[in-house]
Amino acid sequence: MRRLLPLFSFFLFLSIALVWYLDSRQSDAVELIPTITGKPEYCITCHADLPEISASHPVKTFGCVSCHGGERLALDADLAHSTMRGGANPSDLTVVEESCGGTSCHSGSEADDRHHIQRVMTSVQSTYAGAIANISYTFGTQTDLAAHFGISAVTDEETKTGIKSLSAFDPTSEENPFIQQFGENCLACHVNAAPREGEAYARQTGCAACHSPTPLSSSEEKQHTLTTAIPYTQCNTCHNRGNYDLRTMTFLERTDQPTNRMEDTYHPNSRFTQCEYTLDCVDCHTRNETMGDGDIHQDQASIQYVQCKTCHGTSTELPLTKTLTDPNDIAFILDFLNPIMGLKLGDTIILTETGEPIWNARQLPDGMFEMVGKATIQYFPFRPVMGTACEQNPEEQESHYCHECHAVEK
Repeated sequence: MRRLLPLFSFFLFLSIALVWYLDSRQSDAVELIPTITGKPEYCITCHADLPEISASHPVKTFGCVSCHGGERLALDADLAHSTMRGGANPSDLTVVEESCGGTSCHSGSEADDRHHIQRVMTSVQSTYAGAIANISYTFGTQTDLAAHFGISAVTDEETKTGIKSLSAFDPTSEENPFIQQFGENCLACHVNAAPREGEAYARQTGCAACHSPTPLSSSEEKQHTLTTAIPYTQCNTCHNRGNYDLRTMTFLERTDQPTNRMEDTYHPNSRFTQCEYTLDCVDCHTRNETMGDGDIHQDQASIQYVQCKTCHGTSTELPLTKTLTDPNDIAFILDFLNPIMGLKLGDTIILTETGEPIWNARQLPDGMFEMVGKATIQYFPFRPVMGTACEQNPEEQESHYCHECHAVEK
């Protein structure tokens, strides 16, 4: 027994040292108890310097674990990060339902405008349905341009477009070599695809592909942001980077080197008006156009409805407007998420033909209008076409008709 005493003493000392070590580690921990979970987590012990990800996601309410996952009580970095969802990006569509879903967050009812995940999953940005249908029709594997396939299988029994589902597109099962090449070379544009190599394409995936507009090479702090003030440069990580060559099924990058915003916004051979390159994409294109409206659409053209006349009207009609009388109007929520307008009850804003608010464009007392850039916070006053010398034909509203008189000289 006496021989074992030194051994017992050693293990007792070791146990005391271990308890002391763990207690000292615990005392260094910074505890946060988010109101949404009521459970303590120690993430801010190491990440206290990260800024709030957005005004609508305060850390005191959400904490870190409810979105990111991870081991909430771990102080070792590897252990704490071992069960994170989507790595550093919980909005990747493979995990977004678990990270961002829930009836109080982004997968609730359409009536409460909580169906954001459903909108993204069924959007053309995710399904790529139009491109797949065009290629399939071109090479004879389907007889029309209707959408039958998407990047992933999706369903929507309550769709208003008549398309209730899309099957998953599998180019490897196709016999036509051009469709196989299309699958290999041309499927990097949907919102959950890994971006092409190069700084010009640098973006994240899922919701963060648009709402976290910072290069992946930037610091962790700069990546930790969600915003609705999305600059055109973020749209350019997918759009306006070049063209696909249907003869070789390869992507041909732009070879010019843009030196100013006008050249960066549009291809060199494009025609456009000043407002088209001065404004950012999100200034005109609405939430439903860019993020989806919850229905499956067969192509991009079927979801886009903003035209020049949406803001400028026609020679015979003023633009559609709405005077804000309800403090719960969606326009006030959108202005809260990107507070550039300071909208007030009684303000008159522009509406699209579908009734969606162009909440950053309002009518002024003198009958003029002003738009505020969502990303630049620039003010752009403009007047409606009606009452001017414009000889526009109200029946000709595609942008190329406006380009005949208003295209920028290059």
